Amino acid sequence: MFDLSFASKHSDIENQKTQLSIAESKQFNGKMFENIGQVESKPDYWAMIKMYMFDKQKPAVPPEPIEVEAITKTQLLELQKNQGQGLSFFRLGHSTLLILLDGEFWLTDPVFSERASPFQFVGPKRFHQPPISIDELPDIKGVILSHNHYDHLDKAAIEQLKHKVEHFYTPLGVGEELINWGVARQKITQLDWWQSITVNQTTLTATPSQHFSGRAFSDRNQSLWSSWAVKAEHGSFFFSGDTGYFDQFAKIGEKLGPFDFSFMETGAYNQLWSEIHMHPQQSAQAHLDVRAKYMVPIHNGTFDLSTHTWTDPFERISEWAGKLNIALITPKMGQLVQQQVLDTSGEKSERWWQVIAVK
Repeated sequence: MFDLSFASKHSDIENQKTQLSIAESKQFNGKMFENIGQVESKPDYWAMIKMYMFDKQKPAVPPEPIEVEAITKTQLLELQKNQGQGLSFFRLGHSTLLILLDGEFWLTDPVFSERASPFQFVGPKRFHQPPISIDELPDIKGVILSHNHYDHLDKAAIEQLKHKVEHFYTPLGVGEELINWGVARQKITQLDWWQSITVNQTTLTATPSQHFSGRAFSDRNQSLWSSWAVKAEHGSFFFSGDTGYFDQFAKIGEKLGPFDFSFMETGAYNQLWSEIHMHPQQSAQAHLDVRAKYMVPIHNGTFDLSTHTWTDPFERISEWAGKLNIALITPKMGQLVQQQVLDTSGEKSERWWQVIAVK
């Protein structure tokens, strides 16, 4: 017979360990988490309102829903069975990536809801449907979360995913949110910056980012935010999460690089919050700093979260990639990208957004 009292005691012990880890974190000041150095993470709200009223560029959203390349479970299982060495991935939207690494599927910041908002009747609405539903996904080895903002942490998605995901990897404090949503504590690993965990032969390291956290006014910076470095026997990637540009990218490159891919935030930027969201030229430099081979710009093409046009991130990062000789990959949502193909054929991405923009 299962001993419920033992399970409760074990949960209490794990909770105490998490609270101790938070208290011992260099990024925790006793009240909240903080960035390295002085970082302005609270924009001038009156200036922001004025900007949205008078400086909004058009088109902020596509003229029609973006067509995606539909993904099926059969396709994914065939890929899993037949893939050789190297990494394959699909962009599902915004910062959500489905990555096949050494025969196992991983998800980053899974957001499948119609809106990136606490309410599904208001807030930023998707430009496109997800290329695959959660029900159609195969078993997932791990979900990697960068922080708890609504465009990165989707409660409805987590509640659907929790039964087909082996494990969740989060920065300190974010895992507590998942536990409240019904994810078993033993299925969650919470890491501080520069802490690592190895699963089979894949090592995940929570790395610094320059951002903030919170899902309401009452929980601002009560959990940590991070980027992630993931290295396996036959592939590696850097996932930026949300971040401003800072010197830690070079340190990540020195300590953990090189990487096969950087999945780098390139979107939702504005001068009012430039310390917590990179502009495209900074995203390009961050890619070079972490020493990655291929750059994939993310955090774009799904939600309207700033004042720039929806195509601006793609156009500007393409320009900077050309200037800096960066191998830029800009797949359609749902399009399969295989490292083996890139390495052997040098396949270039088409500028699919330009076709939509002129319709």
